[in-house]
Parts: sequence; C-alpha cells; structure tokens
Amino acid sequence: MPDYSDDHLKTILRRTKVVAVVGVSMNPVRPSYYVARYLSLKGYTVIPVNPGHSGKMLFGQAVRASFSDITEPVDMVDIFRRSEAVPPIVEEALDSFPGLKTIWMQIGVEHEEAAATAQKRRIDVIMNRCPKIEYQRLFGELRMGGFATGVISSKL
Repeated sequence: MPDYSDDHLKTILRRTKVVAVVGVSMNPVRPSYYVARYLSLKGYTVIPVNPGHSGKMLFGQAVRASFSDITEPVDMVDIFRRSEAVPPIVEEALDSFPGLKTIWMQIGVEHEEAAATAQKRRIDVIMNRCPKIEYQRLFGELRMGGFATGVISSKL
C-alpha cells in the first residue's frame, strides 16, 4: 500500500469541498454508497457519478452519467471502480475539471500510469485508501469498544 503522511491526507481532506464519486451505488449496504453518504454528512458536496442510475437523486444531488454532466467545479474525484478502469476516468477528470486537486482511488484500486499522468499535471493522487476511513482516523472519529475516541464534528 502506498504510504502517505497524515499531514498530506489532512491537507487534502481539509481543502476539498466538492467530490465526484465515480461508481456510486444506490444500495445503502455498498461501500460506495455509505462512503459517499458519510462525506455528504461531513459537509462535502458529493456529486454521484454512475451511468446506470443517471437522473436519480442521491444525497441531494442528481446522479450524473459522466463528468460531462457536471457543471460545478470539482476538487476531488473518488474512484470506486476496478484498477483497470482507472485510466480513462483519470483522463476524463483531467479534461473536465480545470480546478481538480485530487484523484482518490479507493481501497484495492491502484494504477501507477494513471497516477503518474495526474501527478504530471500537479494533481495529488491517493491510491488504495478510503477518505471515510482516513477522515475518521485523522479527525478522531474512530470508535473503540463502543466509545468514540473524539468529538464528532462536521467541521475540520
């Protein structure tokens, strides 16, 4: 697993306001659903992207078929797709969002060439990590023995 400093991850999570979640599911037991929901509850604007659910509503946003359907600026693209599907997603994200700051690939998702392409454009790339887990770990929300280890807050 790639190693990222806690400070680097905190910087990304603090500066991010709008997240396009690629491969989001409408099924509440799927990780893509509950990660996107968690991020929306933490104050991020979550734009769901899944052509199979285009037009449906999720977390107060219409599900978009592709990045071309997104008109607002996006800070981070969170990818819930297999590693081999990553290169065209990264290319489309780079073409679609001039202010993009981060490509985030979920646990089990890594693609070195796509990461290098984004990094050449000065985009931060996180691979094989989950922003929900990192948020909870870094901002004191992990639960241990049924008790929260910190105060739950919607603000960083």
